Amino acid sequence: MSTLPPQEPRYEPAPGVGKLFLWIVLFAVAALAVVLGGVYFT
Repeated sequence: MSTLPPQEPRYEPAPGVGKLFLWIVLFAVAALAVVLGGVYFT
């Protein structure tokens, strides 16, 4: 049985996952800005 040292994370996401998550957050913020802008200007 191999035990991991406590300082090492147990789960490392793939390199593409972080960038995908960043795009999703960016899209969500942009959509929220459009919705709030539409509510504010009406």
